[in-house]
Amino acid sequence: MTYYALVLIVATVVSFGLSVALWQIGTRFDVRREVRSRDVHKEPVPRLGGLALFGSLLVATLVASQVSWFEGIFSDSHAVWALVGAAAVVVAIGFIDDLFELDWVTKLAGQVLAAGIVAWQGVQIVSIPIGGLTLFSPTLSLILTVLAIVLVMNAVNFIDGLDGLVAGVTLIASGVFFMYSFLLATGEADTPYFNYASLFTAILLGAVLGFFPLNWHPAKLFLGDSGSLLVGLIMATTAISVTGQIDPAMVSASQLLPAFIPVLLPLAVLVVPLLDFLLAVLRRLRAGMSPFEADRQHLHHRLLDMGHTHLQAVLILYAWTSVLAIGTLMFLFVEWYVALGIIALGLVGSTVVTLSPEHRDVDDPLAIPAQPERTEA
Repeated sequence: MTYYALVLIVATVVSFGLSVALWQIGTRFDVRREVRSRDVHKEPVPRLGGLALFGSLLVATLVASQVSWFEGIFSDSHAVWALVGAAAVVVAIGFIDDLFELDWVTKLAGQVLAAGIVAWQGVQIVSIPIGGLTLFSPTLSLILTVLAIVLVMNAVNFIDGLDGLVAGVTLIASGVFFMYSFLLATGEADTPYFNYASLFTAILLGAVLGFFPLNWHPAKLFLGDSGSLLVGLIMATTAISVTGQIDPAMVSASQLLPAFIPVLLPLAVLVVPLLDFLLAVLRRLRAGMSPFEADRQHLHHRLLDMGHTHLQAVLILYAWTSVLAIGTLMFLFVEWYVALGIIALGLVGSTVVTLSPEHRDVDDPLAIPAQPERTEA
């Protein structure tokens, strides 16, 4: 744990320093895009947070490569540097989009390229830890991996609409996932893949933690597409490195339930972005739009339209993520019925809060009136 703490601290310090510097540069040189009709914020804000996260990822990975305790991960470093290379691709595509707004086809092509780099270098869905199911076709494995990574990247990108939302959800989800991957890495199923997941989850936690103070409401710096795509890339890759690589034979009979956790936990920690992505795709296809066309009907927009304040909407989505992610992890520590009870109580409480917005005066500066769906990109 000490060495994971080391890379987390390095990532945090570098991310915070770069975030402050990029905020000052973005403000001084006006590296900002005009506010769009679907945006919640009122003034232009620099969208350079992804550069801070990438710089943090690069430095922390280089530091980890010099620590002998991580030599098992770097002994075959293709998967490590493939993730860094893929991160460079999505950050570059996202950064250009943040400045000039690329068409969705170009952005999707960049995402597929990045996902392909990761999958090509060995991080693939080759098995599903239920019933010992193994994918025998390398082509099928590659395609499923690329689709999964692209899905998660877009899902995370879709919820990036409120100050601190993606950063907070990432801290909660990745914190829970780190605990799980760390337990696997130190238990019966110790393999380099689980250490790989723990390392990059720790780096992601540190990178987002350093960025978070500048992204809290009112935000001084946004992740931008470069940052949200990077977060999604790392979350998807680390999840696949556990879920897609675990050998069910390594899990003893007494650990039958944990064998299901690799499938359930990634879904639980990503439930908010994945649900928002699914609803957005269905909504846009039904309206005859491209699934990648932007609108103002995301979950966070709907919470604002219900009457929740900016802070309330963010905390509600934090709550949903926490209940499902932590509740799923609890299956490892308590009886299954206790874990289910915890999840049920948490869901009931979250539902009550979600459906009970406080009354706000129309003069409330945080009040966002309902607007018709927009179709501009």
